[in-house]
Amino acid sequence: MSFRQIVTLSVVAILAIGLSPASASSHREAPGILSSPQVDGTDFYMFRSYEPGREGFVTLVANYNPLQDPYGGPNYFPLDSNAFYDIHITNNGDVEEDLTFRFRFRQRLTPFELNIGGQNVAVPLVNVGPFGPGFGSGALTEGRSFSVRLVKGPVNNSTSTQFITNSRTNRGRFAMPFDNIGTKSIPNYNAYANGFIHDMDIPGCGQGRVFAGQRQDSFAVNLGETFDLVNLNPLGPVDGEASDTADKNITSLILEVPIDCLTAGGGSTIGAWTTAWLPRTRTLVEDPSFDSPSMQSGRLMQVSRLANPLVNEVAIGVPDKNLFNASHPRDDGANFLTYVTNPTLPALLEILFGVEAPTNFPRNDLVSVFLTGIAGVNQDGSVGE
Repeated sequence: MSFRQIVTLSVVAILAIGLSPASASSHREAPGILSSPQVDGTDFYMFRSYEPGREGFVTLVANYNPLQDPYGGPNYFPLDSNAFYDIHITNNGDVEEDLTFRFRFRQRLTPFELNIGGQNVAVPLVNVGPFGPGFGSGALTEGRSFSVRLVKGPVNNSTSTQFITNSRTNRGRFAMPFDNIGTKSIPNYNAYANGFIHDMDIPGCGQGRVFAGQRQDSFAVNLGETFDLVNLNPLGPVDGEASDTADKNITSLILEVPIDCLTAGGGSTIGAWTTAWLPRTRTLVEDPSFDSPSMQSGRLMQVSRLANPLVNEVAIGVPDKNLFNASHPRDDGANFLTYVTNPTLPALLEILFGVEAPTNFPRNDLVSVFLTGIAGVNQDGSVGE
């Protein structure tokens, strides 16, 4: 499978480099994130690359901005230009990030005007004709791009920060494809999007690859039935119903990084998670422009966090869901341990279906899965989700 195909695949939080990945998902998981869907992390995947010749790399995928409808025009689904989107790596078992890949996004408008009755008037659409392979990009009025910085050490007390550069341009900026408007506007979206897979030079780590853009959501789930008191047949066929996310899109941030860069000469087990950050203060302006609808300032605050699958959605109690999104894995033992050792979901299923829930409390088996790692598999001495 090629790098062009894995942009639709998915990932894990704690990974022994030689093992297979697990899946993750977290759509609209906390009350506070509902007002900021652009920074809602929905899925995180990590796996050893398996395209021929790429076995020495790890692929990391962080998905954001959930439940995008293909017909979501006319402005579609840009990411927040004021936000930071991070992928964190810890490689020494201390539950502190040793490396962070920090994405930041930018939109650029080139208005297209028509002469209407002697007046030049800007059009209301993002494109005025087809674009992509064979058509160029002149018909597109909005351009999107991003930068990636490599932060070493804890993000709030880093030892160094350097821009990752585009191997072709030697600059710290990468173009990204526009969202999939439709076949008349972008006749061959796959070929168009594949043109935005970039080789990148990582300071002190060699070369990797990066892509950021819209993909079909790869996570399959019956969202409606699941949260309607599990209104489905858990013993029925696994493909008995269509996935509610089958016709939804997502925005994927994808890195392919040399294994030696991530392990930094340490062991074969690393931990990883993704977060998004927003400035503390947002002020609405009286005369908003295309790229400045508001003014944002102040210290960055973490508003989204994701590693293992469905932790915030189905394990963390409603009063603490916002706190989980704002917290660091090193604080999980103090803040959320009871949700793991004494989970409520089995008891809820017992009420709904009359089955017998486990009673072996505390659930140390779940502690090893979510907090410490499994002995002989991915345990590295750390305690954090």
